[in-house]
Amino acid sequence: MSLEKSSTEPLPCSSDRQVNALLSNVVTQLLEYTDKQVERLNQLAQIGVALSTTRNIDELLEMIVDQARAFTNSDGGTLYLTTDDEQALQFKIVQTESLKIRMGGIRGAPINWPPVPLFVNATPNMANVSAAAASRREVLNIPDVYEAIEFNFEGTRKFDASTGYRSKSMLVVPLKNHEDSIIGVLQLINATDPETGELLPYDKSSQQLTTALASQAAVAITNTRLINDLQALFEAFIQAIASAIDEKSPYTGGHIARVANLTLEIAKRINQVSEGHFAAVHFTDDELTELRIAGWLHDTGKITTPEAVVDKRTKLEAIFDRKELVRYRFETAIANTRHACAESILNLYRQGEWTAEKEAGIIAERDSQILSLMDDYRFLDESNVTAEFVPDAAIARIMKISEMTVTTTKGEEKMLTEDELKNMLIRKGNLTVEERKIIENHATMTIKILNKLPFPKKLRRVPEYAGGHHEKLDGTGYPLGLKGDQIALQARIMALADVFEALSAKDRPYKKEKKLSEVLKIMGFMAKDSHLDGDVLKFFLEQKMHIDYAKEHLNEDQLDIE
Repeated sequence: MSLEKSSTEPLPCSSDRQVNALLSNVVTQLLEYTDKQVERLNQLAQIGVALSTTRNIDELLEMIVDQARAFTNSDGGTLYLTTDDEQALQFKIVQTESLKIRMGGIRGAPINWPPVPLFVNATPNMANVSAAAASRREVLNIPDVYEAIEFNFEGTRKFDASTGYRSKSMLVVPLKNHEDSIIGVLQLINATDPETGELLPYDKSSQQLTTALASQAAVAITNTRLINDLQALFEAFIQAIASAIDEKSPYTGGHIARVANLTLEIAKRINQVSEGHFAAVHFTDDELTELRIAGWLHDTGKITTPEAVVDKRTKLEAIFDRKELVRYRFETAIANTRHACAESILNLYRQGEWTAEKEAGIIAERDSQILSLMDDYRFLDESNVTAEFVPDAAIARIMKISEMTVTTTKGEEKMLTEDELKNMLIRKGNLTVEERKIIENHATMTIKILNKLPFPKKLRRVPEYAGGHHEKLDGTGYPLGLKGDQIALQARIMALADVFEALSAKDRPYKKEKKLSEVLKIMGFMAKDSHLDGDVLKFFLEQKMHIDYAKEHLNEDQLDIE
Protein backbone atom coordinates (compact mmCIF):
# COMPACT_ATOMS: atom_id res chain seq x y z
CA MET A 1 0.00 0.00 0.00
CA SER A 2 2.74 2.47 0.86
CA LEU A 3 4.53 1.78 -2.43
CA GLU A 4 1.32 2.36 -4.41
CA LYS A 5 0.62 5.62 -2.56
CA SER A 6 4.10 6.97 -3.11
CA SER A 7 3.79 6.22 -6.81
CA THR A 8 0.55 8.21 -7.19
CA GLU A 9 0.96 11.07 -4.60
CA PRO A 10 4.60 12.11 -4.34
CA LEU A 11 5.52 14.07 -1.26
CA PRO A 12 6.29 17.77 -1.93
CA CYS A 13 9.92 18.71 -1.89
CA SER A 14 11.45 21.66 -0.07
CA SER A 15 11.88 23.71 -3.28
CA ASP A 16 8.17 23.43 -4.08
CA ARG A 17 7.24 24.87 -0.70
CA GLN A 18 9.60 27.80 -1.27
CA VAL A 19 8.09 28.48 -4.70
CA ASN A 20 4.57 28.41 -3.29
CA ALA A 21 5.53 30.72 -0.45
CA LEU A 22 7.20 33.10 -2.90
CA LEU A 23 4.18 33.10 -5.21
CA SER A 24 1.89 33.67 -2.25
CA ASN A 25 4.02 36.61 -1.12
CA VAL A 26 4.06 38.10 -4.62
CA VAL A 27 0.29 37.76 -4.94
CA THR A 28 -0.16 39.39 -1.54
CA GLN A 29 2.10 42.29 -2.51
CA LEU A 30 0.31 42.67 -5.84
CA LEU A 31 -3.05 42.72 -4.10
CA GLU A 32 -1.80 45.25 -1.56
CA TYR A 33 -0.34 47.41 -4.32
CA THR A 34 -3.53 47.15 -6.35
CA ASP A 35 -5.66 48.04 -3.34
CA LYS A 36 -3.39 50.97 -2.60
CA GLN A 37 -3.56 52.21 -6.18
CA VAL A 38 -7.33 51.81 -6.29
CA GLU A 39 -7.55 53.71 -3.03
CA ARG A 40 -5.33 56.45 -4.45
CA LEU A 41 -7.38 56.66 -7.65
CA ASN A 42 -10.60 56.84 -5.66
CA GLN A 43 -9.03 59.54 -3.51
CA LEU A 44 -7.93 61.41 -6.63
CA ALA A 45 -11.47 61.19 -8.02
CA GLN A 46 -12.90 62.51 -4.77
CA ILE A 47 -10.37 65.34 -4.81
CA GLY A 48 -11.44 66.19 -8.35
CA VAL A 49 -15.05 66.43 -7.27
CA ALA A 50 -14.12 68.62 -4.30
CA LEU A 51 -11.97 70.90 -6.44
CA SER A 52 -14.72 71.35 -9.01
CA THR A 53 -17.25 72.49 -6.41
CA THR A 54 -15.07 74.98 -4.50
CA ARG A 55 -15.43 78.62 -5.56
CA ASN A 56 -13.36 80.35 -2.87
CA ILE A 57 -9.91 80.67 -4.41
CA ASP A 58 -8.07 80.66 -1.05
CA GLU A 59 -9.97 77.58 0.10
CA LEU A 60 -9.27 75.91 -3.24
CA LEU A 61 -5.52 76.50 -3.10
CA GLU A 62 -5.33 75.21 0.46
CA MET A 63 -7.31 72.12 -0.49
CA ILE A 64 -4.92 71.37 -3.37
CA VAL A 65 -1.88 71.28 -1.10
CA ASP A 66 -3.70 69.42 1.68
CA GLN A 67 -4.84 66.67 -0.66
CA ALA A 68 -1.56 66.40 -2.56
CA ARG A 69 0.34 65.96 0.70
CA ALA A 70 -2.23 63.46 1.96
CA PHE A 71 -2.03 60.90 -0.82
CA THR A 72 1.74 61.23 -1.30
CA ASN A 73 2.43 61.18 2.47
CA SER A 74 4.40 64.44 2.10
CA ASP A 75 5.50 66.34 5.16
CA GLY A 76 5.46 69.68 3.37
CA GLY A 77 4.00 71.42 0.36
CA THR A 78 4.13 74.80 -1.34
CA LEU A 79 1.84 76.20 -4.01
CA TYR A 80 2.89 79.11 -6.19
CA LEU A 81 0.80 81.05 -8.70
CA THR A 82 2.22 83.18 -11.47
CA THR A 83 1.93 86.94 -10.99
CA ASP A 84 -0.32 88.96 -13.31
CA ASP A 85 2.67 89.98 -15.43
CA GLU A 86 3.88 86.34 -15.56
CA GLN A 87 7.33 87.41 -14.41
CA ALA A 88 7.41 85.62 -11.07
CA LEU A 89 5.90 82.90 -8.88
CA GLN A 90 4.02 84.18 -5.87
CA PHE A 91 3.78 82.12 -2.68
CA LYS A 92 0.14 81.19 -1.98
CA ILE A 93 0.32 78.15 0.32
CA VAL A 94 3.20 76.98 2.51
CA GLN A 95 2.86 73.95 4.80
CA THR A 96 5.26 71.79 6.84
CA GLU A 97 3.43 69.36 9.09
CA SER A 98 6.33 68.36 11.37
CA LEU A 99 7.20 72.02 12.05
CA LYS A 100 3.53 73.05 12.46
CA ILE A 101 3.91 75.60 9.66
CA ARG A 102 0.70 76.56 7.91
CA MET A 103 0.63 79.73 5.84
CA GLY A 104 -1.80 81.12 3.28
CA GLY A 105 -5.26 79.94 2.35
CA ILE A 106 -8.23 80.44 4.68
CA ARG A 107 -6.65 78.95 7.81
CA GLY A 108 -2.99 79.85 7.54
CA ALA A 109 -0.98 82.87 8.56
CA PRO A 110 -0.32 85.61 5.98
CA ILE A 111 2.62 85.14 3.61
CA ASN A 112 4.85 88.15 3.04
CA TRP A 113 7.72 86.40 1.30
CA PRO A 114 8.97 87.96 -1.95
CA PRO A 115 7.96 86.13 -5.15
CA VAL A 116 10.37 83.83 -6.97
CA PRO A 117 11.52 85.48 -10.23
CA LEU A 118 10.95 83.47 -13.39
CA PHE A 119 13.60 85.47 -15.20
CA VAL A 120 17.00 86.86 -14.20
CA ASN A 121 18.39 89.46 -16.59
CA ALA A 122 15.76 88.45 -19.16
CA THR A 123 16.99 84.82 -18.96
CA PRO A 124 14.82 82.01 -17.52
CA ASN A 125 15.70 81.38 -13.88
CA MET A 126 17.01 77.82 -13.82
CA ALA A 127 18.72 78.07 -10.46
CA ASN A 128 15.49 77.95 -8.47
CA VAL A 129 13.74 74.60 -8.69
CA SER A 130 10.19 75.98 -8.79
CA ALA A 131 11.07 78.54 -11.47
CA ALA A 132 12.93 75.86 -13.44
CA ALA A 133 9.92 73.53 -13.39
CA ALA A 134 7.78 76.37 -14.72
CA SER A 135 10.29 77.35 -17.42
CA ARG A 136 10.98 73.77 -18.49
CA ARG A 137 7.28 72.93 -18.29
CA GLU A 138 8.18 69.53 -16.81
CA VAL A 139 8.03 67.62 -13.53
CA LEU A 140 11.19 67.64 -11.44
CA ASN A 141 11.64 64.65 -9.11
CA ILE A 142 14.64 65.08 -6.81
CA PRO A 143 15.50 62.15 -4.45
CA ASP A 144 17.73 64.28 -2.19
CA VAL A 145 18.04 68.05 -2.54
CA TYR A 146 21.42 67.99 -0.71
CA GLU A 147 22.87 65.89 -3.49
CA ALA A 148 21.34 67.91 -6.34
CA ILE A 149 23.90 70.18 -8.01
CA GLU A 150 21.71 71.56 -10.78
CA PHE A 151 19.69 73.88 -8.54
CA ASN A 152 20.50 76.42 -5.89
CA PHE A 153 19.09 75.11 -2.61
CA GLU A 154 20.89 77.70 -0.50
CA GLY A 155 17.57 78.95 0.89
CA THR A 156 16.55 75.39 1.74
CA ARG A 157 19.81 74.75 3.56
CA LYS A 158 19.46 77.98 5.57
CA PHE A 159 15.91 77.01 6.49
CA ASP A 160 17.05 73.58 7.63
CA ALA A 161 19.91 75.06 9.63
CA SER A 162 17.66 77.47 11.45
CA THR A 163 14.91 74.96 12.22
CA GLY A 164 16.71 71.64 12.54
CA TYR A 165 14.67 70.31 9.65
CA ARG A 166 16.07 67.94 7.02
CA SER A 167 14.77 68.62 3.54
CA LYS A 168 15.27 65.60 1.35
CA SER A 169 12.98 64.38 -1.42
CA MET A 170 11.16 66.93 -3.55
CA LEU A 171 8.54 66.70 -6.29
CA VAL A 172 7.91 69.89 -8.31
CA VAL A 173 5.00 69.92 -10.75
CA PRO A 174 4.05 72.82 -13.06
CA LEU A 175 0.34 73.69 -13.33
CA LYS A 176 -0.90 74.18 -16.89
CA ASN A 177 -4.29 75.62 -17.82
CA HIS A 178 -6.51 74.72 -20.78
CA GLU A 179 -4.43 76.99 -23.03
CA ASP A 180 -1.27 75.10 -22.00
CA SER A 181 0.02 78.17 -20.17
CA ILE A 182 1.85 77.82 -16.85
CA ILE A 183 -0.30 79.31 -14.08
CA GLY A 184 1.63 78.01 -11.08
CA VAL A 185 3.77 75.32 -9.49
CA LEU A 186 2.99 72.65 -6.88
CA GLN A 187 6.00 71.64 -4.80
CA LEU A 188 5.94 68.68 -2.39
CA ILE A 189 8.72 67.82 0.02
CA ASN A 190 9.76 64.76 2.04
CA ALA A 191 7.67 61.77 1.07
CA THR A 192 7.40 59.76 4.29
CA ASP A 193 6.81 56.09 5.06
CA PRO A 194 3.62 56.20 7.14
CA GLU A 195 4.74 53.21 9.27
CA THR A 196 8.43 53.90 9.89
CA GLY A 197 8.64 57.66 9.33
CA GLU A 198 11.54 57.11 6.93
CA LEU A 199 12.02 59.84 4.28
CA LEU A 200 11.58 58.33 0.82
CA PRO A 201 12.06 59.46 -2.79
CA TYR A 202 8.83 60.08 -4.70
CA ASP A 203 8.07 56.92 -6.66
CA LYS A 204 6.73 56.85 -10.19
CA SER A 205 3.20 56.20 -9.01
CA SER A 206 3.22 59.25 -6.72
CA GLN A 207 4.62 61.37 -9.53
CA GLN A 208 1.93 60.25 -11.96
CA LEU A 209 -0.89 60.79 -9.49
CA THR A 210 0.47 64.19 -8.44
CA THR A 211 0.72 65.19 -12.10
CA ALA A 212 -2.90 64.15 -12.55
CA LEU A 213 -3.87 66.14 -9.47
CA ALA A 214 -1.93 69.15 -10.77
CA SER A 215 -3.87 68.97 -14.00
CA GLN A 216 -7.19 68.90 -12.11
CA ALA A 217 -5.96 71.69 -9.86
CA ALA A 218 -5.02 73.88 -12.82
CA VAL A 219 -8.48 73.43 -14.33
CA ALA A 220 -10.13 74.18 -10.98
CA ILE A 221 -7.98 77.28 -10.40
CA THR A 222 -8.63 78.54 -13.93
CA ASN A 223 -12.38 77.96 -13.64
CA THR A 224 -12.56 79.60 -10.22
CA ARG A 225 -10.56 82.58 -11.43
CA LEU A 226 -12.75 82.85 -14.50
CA ILE A 227 -15.94 82.70 -12.44
CA ASN A 228 -14.59 85.23 -9.95
CA ASP A 229 -13.38 87.49 -12.74
CA LEU A 230 -16.74 87.31 -14.49
CA GLN A 231 -18.50 88.05 -11.21
CA ALA A 232 -16.19 91.00 -10.59
CA LEU A 233 -16.73 92.24 -14.14
CA PHE A 234 -20.51 91.86 -13.80
CA GLU A 235 -20.61 93.78 -10.54
CA ALA A 236 -18.23 96.47 -11.81
CA PHE A 237 -20.41 96.89 -14.89
CA ILE A 238 -23.53 97.15 -12.74
CA GLN A 239 -21.93 99.80 -10.55
CA ALA A 240 -20.64 101.67 -13.60
CA ILE A 241 -24.17 101.74 -15.05
CA ALA A 242 -25.54 102.89 -11.69
CA SER A 243 -22.94 105.65 -11.50
CA ALA A 244 -23.77 106.74 -15.03
CA ILE A 245 -27.46 106.96 -14.12
CA ASP A 246 -26.66 108.97 -11.00
CA GLU A 247 -24.40 111.25 -13.00
CA LYS A 248 -27.26 112.13 -15.35
CA SER A 249 -28.23 114.50 -12.58
CA PRO A 250 -25.70 116.54 -10.59
CA TYR A 251 -28.17 116.44 -7.70
CA THR A 252 -28.61 112.67 -7.29
CA GLY A 253 -25.02 111.46 -7.51
CA GLY A 254 -24.55 108.63 -5.04
CA HIS A 255 -28.28 107.97 -4.57
CA ILE A 256 -28.13 104.46 -6.03
CA ALA A 257 -25.07 103.48 -4.01
CA ARG A 258 -26.60 104.78 -0.78
CA VAL A 259 -29.88 102.95 -1.37
CA ALA A 260 -28.09 99.71 -2.35
CA ASN A 261 -25.82 99.80 0.70
CA LEU A 262 -28.62 100.69 3.12
CA THR A 263 -30.88 97.97 1.71
CA LEU A 264 -28.17 95.35 2.16
CA GLU A 265 -27.35 96.58 5.68
CA ILE A 266 -30.99 96.24 6.77
CA ALA A 267 -31.10 92.67 5.41
CA LYS A 268 -27.84 91.79 7.20
CA ARG A 269 -29.18 93.19 10.47
CA ILE A 270 -32.30 91.04 10.08
CA ASN A 271 -30.03 88.01 9.78
CA GLN A 272 -28.45 88.88 13.13
CA VAL A 273 -31.62 88.98 15.25
CA SER A 274 -32.98 85.93 17.07
CA GLU A 275 -36.20 87.42 18.41
CA GLY A 276 -38.89 89.82 17.31
CA HIS A 277 -40.90 90.00 14.09
CA PHE A 278 -38.00 88.92 11.87
CA ALA A 279 -36.58 86.18 14.10
CA ALA A 280 -37.54 83.45 11.61
CA VAL A 281 -36.25 85.35 8.58
CA HIS A 282 -32.80 84.53 7.26
CA PHE A 283 -31.34 85.57 3.94
CA THR A 284 -28.78 83.19 2.45
CA ASP A 285 -25.54 84.51 0.98
CA ASP A 286 -27.01 84.06 -2.50
CA GLU A 287 -30.14 85.97 -1.50
CA LEU A 288 -28.05 88.81 -0.08
CA THR A 289 -26.09 88.96 -3.32
CA GLU A 290 -29.34 88.99 -5.27
CA LEU A 291 -30.68 91.84 -3.13
CA ARG A 292 -27.45 93.82 -3.39
CA ILE A 293 -27.46 93.61 -7.18
CA ALA A 294 -31.14 94.57 -7.25
CA GLY A 295 -30.25 97.60 -5.14
CA TRP A 296 -27.60 98.70 -7.61
CA LEU A 297 -30.05 98.24 -10.50
CA HIS A 298 -33.20 99.68 -8.93
CA ASP A 299 -33.07 102.92 -10.95
CA THR A 300 -31.95 101.39 -14.25
CA GLY A 301 -35.10 102.69 -15.91
CA LYS A 302 -33.97 106.28 -15.31
CA ILE A 303 -31.77 105.85 -18.38
CA THR A 304 -34.94 106.74 -20.30
CA THR A 305 -36.01 109.63 -18.04
CA PRO A 306 -35.26 113.11 -19.46
CA GLU A 307 -32.79 115.12 -17.41
CA ALA A 308 -35.12 118.13 -17.54
CA VAL A 309 -37.68 116.18 -15.51
CA VAL A 310 -35.21 114.55 -13.13
CA ASP A 311 -33.47 117.86 -12.40
CA LYS A 312 -36.60 120.03 -12.32
CA ARG A 313 -35.94 122.47 -9.47
CA THR A 314 -38.91 124.79 -9.90
CA LYS A 315 -42.39 124.61 -11.40
CA LEU A 316 -41.46 126.68 -14.45
CA GLU A 317 -38.20 124.88 -15.17
CA ALA A 318 -38.06 122.88 -18.39
CA ILE A 319 -34.92 122.79 -20.52
CA PHE A 320 -34.30 126.18 -18.87
CA ASP A 321 -36.10 128.04 -16.09
CA ARG A 322 -38.98 129.83 -17.78
CA LYS A 323 -39.33 132.26 -14.92
CA GLU A 324 -36.90 134.38 -16.96
CA LEU A 325 -39.57 134.67 -19.65
CA VAL A 326 -42.12 135.66 -17.04
CA ARG A 327 -39.71 138.22 -15.61
CA TYR A 328 -39.14 139.61 -19.12
CA ARG A 329 -42.89 140.10 -19.54
CA PHE A 330 -43.20 141.88 -16.21
CA GLU A 331 -40.19 144.07 -16.91
CA THR A 332 -41.69 144.86 -20.30
CA ALA A 333 -45.00 145.70 -18.62
CA ILE A 334 -43.20 148.00 -16.17
CA ALA A 335 -41.30 149.66 -19.03
CA ASN A 336 -44.57 150.05 -20.93
CA THR A 337 -46.13 151.66 -17.85
CA ARG A 338 -43.25 154.11 -17.54
CA HIS A 339 -43.49 154.89 -21.25
CA ALA A 340 -47.26 155.42 -21.08
CA CYS A 341 -46.78 157.74 -18.12
CA ALA A 342 -44.23 159.83 -20.03
CA GLU A 343 -46.51 159.91 -23.09
CA SER A 344 -49.45 161.14 -20.98
CA ILE A 345 -47.41 163.97 -19.43
CA LEU A 346 -46.02 164.92 -22.87
CA ASN A 347 -49.55 165.07 -24.32
CA LEU A 348 -50.60 167.43 -21.53
CA TYR A 349 -47.80 169.77 -22.61
CA ARG A 350 -48.74 169.45 -26.26
CA GLN A 351 -52.38 170.17 -25.50
CA GLY A 352 -51.54 173.02 -23.14
CA GLU A 353 -53.31 171.26 -20.29
CA TRP A 354 -50.33 170.49 -18.11
CA THR A 355 -50.49 171.21 -14.40
CA ALA A 356 -48.34 170.01 -11.57
CA GLU A 357 -51.31 168.34 -9.98
CA LYS A 358 -52.14 166.41 -13.18
CA GLU A 359 -48.52 165.26 -13.63
CA ALA A 360 -48.37 164.17 -10.01
CA GLY A 361 -51.55 162.17 -10.46
CA ILE A 362 -50.21 160.42 -13.55
CA ILE A 363 -46.92 159.61 -11.77
CA ALA A 364 -48.79 158.27 -8.73
CA GLU A 365 -50.86 156.02 -10.97
CA ARG A 366 -47.69 154.86 -12.69
CA ASP A 367 -45.99 154.02 -9.40
CA SER A 368 -49.08 152.20 -8.17
CA GLN A 369 -49.19 150.04 -11.31
CA ILE A 370 -45.46 149.34 -11.12
CA LEU A 371 -45.69 148.36 -7.46
CA SER A 372 -48.61 146.06 -8.30
CA LEU A 373 -46.64 144.43 -11.15
CA MET A 374 -43.59 144.01 -8.94
CA ASP A 375 -45.73 142.46 -6.20
CA ASP A 376 -47.36 140.04 -8.68
CA TYR A 377 -43.96 139.01 -10.00
CA ARG A 378 -42.61 138.52 -6.48
CA PHE A 379 -45.62 136.33 -5.72
CA LEU A 380 -45.09 134.23 -8.86
CA ASP A 381 -41.39 133.93 -8.10
CA GLU A 382 -42.17 132.62 -4.61
CA SER A 383 -44.90 130.32 -5.95
CA ASN A 384 -42.47 128.93 -8.52
CA VAL A 385 -40.54 127.24 -5.72
CA THR A 386 -41.60 123.72 -4.70
CA ALA A 387 -44.23 123.72 -1.95
CA GLU A 388 -45.78 121.03 0.19
CA PHE A 389 -49.23 122.43 -0.57
CA VAL A 390 -50.59 125.50 -2.43
CA PRO A 391 -53.77 127.01 -0.87
CA ASP A 392 -56.87 128.00 -2.86
CA ALA A 393 -56.21 131.73 -2.43
CA ALA A 394 -52.83 131.39 -4.10
CA ILE A 395 -54.34 129.35 -6.95
CA ALA A 396 -56.96 132.07 -7.49
CA ARG A 397 -54.32 134.80 -7.61
CA ILE A 398 -52.21 132.84 -10.11
CA MET A 399 -55.29 132.46 -12.31
CA LYS A 400 -55.96 136.21 -12.11
CA ILE A 401 -52.37 137.08 -13.04
CA SER A 402 -52.50 134.69 -15.98
CA GLU A 403 -55.27 136.80 -17.51
CA MET A 404 -53.08 139.92 -17.53
CA THR A 405 -51.54 140.85 -20.87
CA VAL A 406 -48.49 142.76 -22.00
CA THR A 407 -47.43 144.19 -25.35
CA THR A 408 -44.04 142.85 -26.40
CA THR A 409 -42.10 142.79 -29.65
CA LYS A 410 -44.18 139.71 -30.52
CA GLY A 411 -47.45 141.50 -29.96
CA GLU A 412 -50.01 141.03 -27.24
CA GLU A 413 -49.05 138.24 -24.82
CA LYS A 414 -50.52 136.85 -21.64
CA MET A 415 -48.36 137.06 -18.53
CA LEU A 416 -48.43 133.25 -18.32
CA THR A 417 -48.68 130.93 -21.29
CA GLU A 418 -51.02 127.97 -21.09
CA ASP A 419 -48.21 125.55 -20.19
CA GLU A 420 -46.67 127.97 -17.70
CA LEU A 421 -50.04 128.35 -16.01
CA LYS A 422 -50.43 124.57 -15.88
CA ASN A 423 -47.11 124.27 -14.06
CA MET A 424 -47.80 127.18 -11.70
CA LEU A 425 -51.08 125.56 -10.65
CA ILE A 426 -49.30 122.43 -9.35
CA ARG A 427 -50.66 121.96 -5.83
CA LYS A 428 -47.82 119.87 -4.39
CA GLY A 429 -44.23 119.50 -5.51
CA ASN A 430 -43.14 120.81 -8.89
CA LEU A 431 -44.15 118.10 -11.35
CA THR A 432 -47.20 118.09 -13.57
CA VAL A 433 -49.30 114.93 -13.87
CA GLU A 434 -47.56 114.13 -17.15
CA GLU A 435 -44.08 114.71 -15.70
CA ARG A 436 -44.90 112.58 -12.68
CA LYS A 437 -45.93 109.76 -15.01
CA ILE A 438 -42.61 110.13 -16.81
CA ILE A 439 -40.79 109.82 -13.49
CA GLU A 440 -42.88 106.86 -12.39
CA ASN A 441 -42.28 105.15 -15.72
CA HIS A 442 -38.69 104.49 -14.64
CA ALA A 443 -39.92 101.61 -12.48
CA THR A 444 -41.72 100.07 -15.46
CA MET A 445 -38.64 100.52 -17.60
CA THR A 446 -36.44 99.02 -14.87
CA ILE A 447 -38.47 95.80 -14.95
CA LYS A 448 -38.65 95.83 -18.75
CA ILE A 449 -34.90 96.32 -19.18
CA LEU A 450 -33.86 93.85 -16.49
CA ASN A 451 -36.25 91.16 -17.74
CA LYS A 452 -34.32 91.16 -21.00
CA LEU A 453 -31.14 90.13 -19.18
CA PRO A 454 -30.45 86.38 -18.78
CA PHE A 455 -29.93 86.40 -15.02
CA PRO A 456 -28.78 83.05 -13.61
CA LYS A 457 -31.09 81.12 -11.31
CA LYS A 458 -29.58 82.61 -8.16
CA LEU A 459 -30.37 86.12 -9.43
CA ARG A 460 -33.68 85.46 -11.12
CA ARG A 461 -35.66 87.79 -8.80
CA VAL A 462 -33.43 90.84 -9.33
CA PRO A 463 -35.96 92.45 -11.75
CA GLU A 464 -38.79 91.88 -9.26
CA TYR A 465 -36.96 93.47 -6.32
CA ALA A 466 -35.43 96.30 -8.35
CA GLY A 467 -38.70 97.18 -10.05
CA GLY A 468 -40.82 96.85 -6.91
CA HIS A 469 -39.32 99.57 -4.73
CA HIS A 470 -42.22 101.96 -5.45
CA GLU A 471 -44.98 99.48 -4.70
CA LYS A 472 -47.13 100.19 -1.61
CA LEU A 473 -48.82 97.74 0.74
CA ASP A 474 -52.24 99.30 0.08
CA GLY A 475 -51.91 98.72 -3.66
CA THR A 476 -51.58 102.39 -4.65
CA GLY A 477 -47.94 102.10 -5.68
CA TYR A 478 -46.47 101.58 -9.11
CA PRO A 479 -45.74 100.14 -11.61
CA LEU A 480 -47.85 97.01 -11.00
CA GLY A 481 -50.07 98.17 -8.14
CA LEU A 482 -49.11 95.18 -5.98
CA LYS A 483 -50.44 94.98 -2.43
CA GLY A 484 -49.71 93.16 0.82
CA ASP A 485 -47.85 89.88 0.49
CA GLN A 486 -47.64 90.31 -3.26
CA ILE A 487 -44.69 92.55 -2.50
CA ALA A 488 -41.58 90.57 -1.51
CA LEU A 489 -39.90 91.47 1.77
CA GLN A 490 -36.75 92.35 -0.16
CA ALA A 491 -38.68 94.92 -2.22
CA ARG A 492 -40.25 96.36 0.98
CA ILE A 493 -36.80 96.77 2.51
CA MET A 494 -35.56 98.53 -0.61
CA ALA A 495 -38.66 100.75 -0.66
CA LEU A 496 -37.89 101.93 2.87
CA ALA A 497 -34.23 102.56 2.01
CA ASP A 498 -35.21 104.50 -1.11
CA VAL A 499 -37.76 106.68 0.73
CA PHE A 500 -35.42 107.35 3.65
CA GLU A 501 -32.57 108.35 1.34
CA ALA A 502 -34.81 110.59 -0.77
CA LEU A 503 -36.43 112.36 2.20
CA SER A 504 -33.19 112.93 4.06
CA ALA A 505 -31.04 113.82 1.04
CA LYS A 506 -29.22 117.13 1.33
CA ASP A 507 -28.61 117.54 -2.40
CA ARG A 508 -32.07 117.68 -4.01
CA PRO A 509 -32.84 120.81 -6.07
CA TYR A 510 -36.58 120.65 -5.56
CA LYS A 511 -36.73 120.65 -1.77
CA LYS A 512 -35.03 122.01 1.28
CA GLU A 513 -33.10 119.47 3.33
CA LYS A 514 -35.17 118.03 6.16
CA LYS A 515 -34.32 117.41 9.79
CA LEU A 516 -34.06 113.75 10.73
CA SER A 517 -37.05 114.07 13.07
CA GLU A 518 -39.14 115.43 10.20
CA VAL A 519 -38.07 112.58 7.93
CA LEU A 520 -39.09 109.97 10.51
CA LYS A 521 -42.40 111.73 11.11
CA ILE A 522 -43.24 111.56 7.40
CA MET A 523 -42.19 107.91 7.21
CA GLY A 524 -44.36 107.17 10.25
CA PHE A 525 -47.38 108.59 8.41
CA MET A 526 -46.44 106.53 5.33
CA ALA A 527 -46.33 103.35 7.41
CA LYS A 528 -49.67 104.24 9.01
CA ASP A 529 -51.18 104.68 5.54
CA SER A 530 -49.71 101.30 4.44
CA HIS A 531 -47.36 102.94 1.97
CA LEU A 532 -44.35 101.51 3.80
CA ASP A 533 -43.96 98.26 5.75
CA GLY A 534 -44.45 99.24 9.40
CA ASP A 535 -42.53 96.21 10.68
CA VAL A 536 -39.50 97.07 8.55
CA LEU A 537 -39.66 100.70 9.71
CA LYS A 538 -39.92 99.62 13.37
CA PHE A 539 -36.91 97.33 12.98
CA PHE A 540 -34.98 100.07 11.18
CA LEU A 541 -35.56 102.45 14.08
CA GLU A 542 -34.95 99.87 16.83
CA GLN A 543 -31.58 99.11 15.28
CA LYS A 544 -30.86 102.87 15.23
CA MET A 545 -29.84 102.55 11.61
CA HIS A 546 -31.24 106.01 10.91
CA ILE A 547 -28.70 107.45 13.35
CA ASP A 548 -25.80 105.52 11.82
CA TYR A 549 -26.83 106.64 8.34
CA ALA A 550 -27.34 110.26 9.36
CA LYS A 551 -23.91 110.52 10.97
CA GLU A 552 -22.30 109.28 7.77
CA HIS A 553 -24.34 111.01 5.08
CA LEU A 554 -26.29 114.01 6.45
CA ASN A 555 -25.31 117.49 7.50
CA GLU A 556 -24.77 117.96 11.19
CA ASP A 557 -27.71 120.35 11.54
CA GLN A 558 -30.05 117.66 10.16
CA LEU A 559 -29.24 115.30 13.01
CA ASP A 560 -31.64 116.69 15.61
CA ILE A 561 -32.38 113.39 17.39
CA GLU A 562 -30.27 110.63 18.89
